[in-house]
Amino acid sequence: MSQFYTAKKTKGNYEPGSKEPFKLSRSKIEFFLECPKCFYMDRRMGIVRPPGFPFNLNLAVDTLLKQEFDIYRERALVHPLIKNYKVDALPEPHEKLNDWRNTLKGIQFLHKPTNFLVYGAIDDLWKNSKREYIIVDYKATSKFGNIVELNKTWHGGYKRQMEIYQWLFRQNGFLVSDTGYFVYCNGKTYNKVFNAKLEFDVTLIPYKGDGNWIEKTIFDIHKCLNSDKIPESGDGCEYCEYIGAVNEG
Repeated sequence: MSQFYTAKKTKGNYEPGSKEPFKLSRSKIEFFLECPKCFYMDRRMGIVRPPGFPFNLNLAVDTLLKQEFDIYRERALVHPLIKNYKVDALPEPHEKLNDWRNTLKGIQFLHKPTNFLVYGAIDDLWKNSKREYIIVDYKATSKFGNIVELNKTWHGGYKRQMEIYQWLFRQNGFLVSDTGYFVYCNGKTYNKVFNAKLEFDVTLIPYKGDGNWIEKTIFDIHKCLNSDKIPESGDGCEYCEYIGAVNEG
């Protein structure tokens, strides 16, 4: 075993043959797609990657956006951003919204063939005049230029995130619009002074999801976790490359 595999183990490991549903979060599905080996070490063997730095500014933006949209939700009013982009939608005051936003609960679905309890926490939920639910996700960053489309390679994770949320709602019997929206907040760096204030350009980006990949991926994850063989690393996994270089040194 390499140094990577001697780290402290965590709770919640997958146990082949267990009758208890295994919780599989949206982020762990993305983790598997990024690197099956790191995912296996984490979920099967309980050995995690070193934690990254928390994105506290992103969390602050999320919190403020939720509070702002909730004001319009409570008053049954169209938010100015929705109005400016001429979107047929209102923030939805669903009784379970707080649970669906909770990262420890989220919206859940028991995938019976694998006994995986798949779940994910949304940022917001709107509804259009067709009574379709619209999944909404908040994003905060600071990049040069105006962000009006998801055209970067790393935006693929954002799209899959939206598609999993749409899939989860559909599995729970909800009528869901194919088009979700990203409320994209881009921090301004061209102001001449800071003045204890960070300002953002906010755009609303539509995305038509396609979740046909999800079912197969869940079965692939099930196969991976039930194997006694550690899978290969994902292409370009920096963690695996680092550990490989350390072990060779």
